[in-house]
Amino acid sequence: MIAIRESALGYEKRCRIIWILFVLHMCFLIHTLMGLIIAGFFPSLAATYATIRTWFLDDDDRWTWRTAWTVFHDVWKTDCGAANLFGWMQVMIGLFLGWDYYLVQTHNFGHLFTVAVSGVLLVVNMFYWLFAIMSWLIRAHFQENTWRIVRMSIAMSIARPLSSVCIIVFFAITLWVWMHWPGIFMTFGIIVPLYVCIAAIYTFAKIPGFSGGVSSSLTDLAGLADLCRFFGCMCVEAVSVAC
Repeated sequence: MIAIRESALGYEKRCRIIWILFVLHMCFLIHTLMGLIIAGFFPSLAATYATIRTWFLDDDDRWTWRTAWTVFHDVWKTDCGAANLFGWMQVMIGLFLGWDYYLVQTHNFGHLFTVAVSGVLLVVNMFYWLFAIMSWLIRAHFQENTWRIVRMSIAMSIARPLSSVCIIVFFAITLWVWMHWPGIFMTFGIIVPLYVCIAAIYTFAKIPGFSGGVSSSLTDLAGLADLCRFFGCMCVEAVSVAC
């Protein structure tokens, strides 16, 4: 009976997580459209980070859709301008780095030079987007100016290699899951990779005031693996029902 009860509680917890992730996806879409996409995307991204952070830190993890919507909407309203400035600045730098990598890949500068420079630029691009993922959480957690957020994000990306590796692995797994079960992307959008990356940061990055350790109920790695399998089964069942 104890085993059955624990199994039922674990299933209920995963279903609750899935429900909140779906609600956050709806919040993300609605608020992005409210900002006419261009002015709504980055405030929605900032609100997603802030909402998941608040969810992790809340002693009561049995959130309702109304709680998630309220937290999300409040952050979106107050952070609209600053989030757009922060986000578009990151996009411009990212496009510049991506363009440099593209130029090296598509032009012949000599074999050794091309291999060496493209390798360096690939590492720089990967580190930059890793830093970008980390920076939004640092920004949501600490009320600091942009320069301090950048410094702290770079430091955390370098000083917490396990967290950084987990983020890269989780993103790779997410892309693989999206390729095999596109319904997950349609149902949850980018919320799933954001959730697992924030979970990795929460578990391994040891950020002051935002660190749950490996035994956290919301971020336990075994739980995340079960959650990914559950997503897959759910999508397969949805496709089979639709067919």
